[in-house]
Amino acid sequence: MNAAPADQIRLLDVQALDQRLSQLAHRRKSLPEHAEIESLTADLAQHRALLVAATTEESDTAREQTKAEQDVDQVRQRAARDQQRLDSGAVTSPKDLESLQREITSLAKRQGDLEDIVLEVMERRESAQERVSELTDRVAAVQAKVDDATARRDTATQELDAEAATVTKEREVVAGSVPADLLKLYDKLRTQQGGVGAARLYQRRCEGCRLELNITEINDVKAAAPDAVLRCENCRRILVRTADSGL
Repeated sequence: MNAAPADQIRLLDVQALDQRLSQLAHRRKSLPEHAEIESLTADLAQHRALLVAATTEESDTAREQTKAEQDVDQVRQRAARDQQRLDSGAVTSPKDLESLQREITSLAKRQGDLEDIVLEVMERRESAQERVSELTDRVAAVQAKVDDATARRDTATQELDAEAATVTKEREVVAGSVPADLLKLYDKLRTQQGGVGAARLYQRRCEGCRLELNITEINDVKAAAPDAVLRCENCRRILVRTADSGL
């Protein structure tokens, strides 16, 4: 393949722009905010799960407290009715009076036991409420961090995308001035060679594979016509000659 030396030099410009696009893509993918958001999101999910558990516990203890208070109220009402019967004098039989007094005493003990249960449930509910409040604050704090990191990532991404768009347009202009067959070969080699399809020959060294040409290869390059499209014998990339090739 043949191409004017100036076209081959422009191919190096295309390569430089392609490398710039690769760098921008790598920077976009490697933004520190990505890892930060991932870590914070995992932390947020954990805190939300704990909050759900705490909220469920608070709800369960609330129902438990209501039930315990209802039990206390039922015993209290029954004891009040028994006391009213006792105080009214309607019960005159000594046996019935003794039975009624025993029941009042038993209800008083039962009421005391139930009130202790209410207090214990109330303490557990208060602890659950404090846990809910604490976890709610934590979730809000972590969410704020996620939002901040997301905003920073989006800003950085927009800046990189804008720069990539500019470079892409410049690449289109420069590539448009390179012969189609030469550009096609370059694109093919760039895909095969890790993003580098053309390399400058600088001081007898291929800047693609970083290897110095041997004397036979140098002589072949010297003997080649100026418009000959050369390939590096080591990496097979297009080898572009410049004034600094050291020939």
